[in-house]
Amino acid sequence: MSTTRQQALTYPRLVRELADRGLLAAHWRRVWDAVPRSRFIPRRIWRQLPDRCAPVAGADDWLALVNSDEPVVIQLDDGAEGGPGIATSSNSQPSMVARMLGLLHVEDGHRVLEIGTASGYVAALLCERLGDEQVYSIEIDPVLGEQAAAALKDAGYRPHLRVGDGEQPWPGMGLVDRLISTCALRYVPHSLVRQVRPGGIVVAPLDRDFWSGALVQLYVQDDGTAVGQYCGGASYMPMRSHRTIGSHQVDANTGRARSAGLADPAQMLTLGFALYAGARLPGVRLTHEDTRDGARVWASREDGSAATAATDEDVWQYGPGLLWEEIEQVWTEYAALGQPELGEFGLTVGTRGQQTWLRDPHRVIEPIRRAHL
Repeated sequence: MSTTRQQALTYPRLVRELADRGLLAAHWRRVWDAVPRSRFIPRRIWRQLPDRCAPVAGADDWLALVNSDEPVVIQLDDGAEGGPGIATSSNSQPSMVARMLGLLHVEDGHRVLEIGTASGYVAALLCERLGDEQVYSIEIDPVLGEQAAAALKDAGYRPHLRVGDGEQPWPGMGLVDRLISTCALRYVPHSLVRQVRPGGIVVAPLDRDFWSGALVQLYVQDDGTAVGQYCGGASYMPMRSHRTIGSHQVDANTGRARSAGLADPAQMLTLGFALYAGARLPGVRLTHEDTRDGARVWASREDGSAATAATDEDVWQYGPGLLWEEIEQVWTEYAALGQPELGEFGLTVGTRGQQTWLRDPHRVIEPIRRAHL
């Protein structure tokens, strides 16, 4: 079977599956039918595996990945040759793209700014829905920007494109109705909010120290703040200026064991707890791996304090302070609140930064004052 014939069969199947899952409203279904993903994917791509990026060789494997509900890695190591093979740009998982576009609530006549053009696929979907003149997209990588511009032109789309830093205002653009970030942010810069009119919407994935990623939908207020709720998990590559720099240095010689306390670490691996703990313990990084018996987690902080815990094992702590006791304290608070789920949390972004809140914008979750522990 020819590649063209395979594409004709497999891409509509993907779109149908997304629609059957309730991720594509009727107008978006028509858009996706008209914009094949394959037109925006270069020939050299990689599949993201848990521990590495695997190159995809052969036309059949290429097409199978492109027309699947998986992300497609389109760049490693910021384009440098001979690097460690870390994914730095991708065409996002189609179901995630559909969710984010749905959260934008675009209407005819809306102007949309996309942060992170990457392959150009999302910009094409927006052009098909709203028209070329209504779509603005910025990409920091000049090579990716050039490739996306060529793909968009070949597909017949002419959005406003720019190579530059997405955190900086787009000169002469004016206020837009909607903003979507297709790269993960450690925080929502107020410079992004200022580019959206009051009543407009910002949709972005966040990636913080304590948790792997969550999607937020913010409504811009008349006073220039943006307020909204978390809307599910989201795994995106970080904006370049928002990448985590290095790892915390921990002195292994300071290790000391203690019996497990209040919380099985496997219980902590929910986005609800991650949002609460991330607000209470800013700067604490948490990673984990699944084990045969449950989970193992590692926590660390810039001052060198660290802890590791696993299901049915003793806890080990390192460096100054008692980091695991702090995490257990926060778990006790979270449990007392009824273990709220992700959708009960929200975010407010203003000129002085951002605040996570629980169930009401006035119930801000304040950081622990460590001196009082």
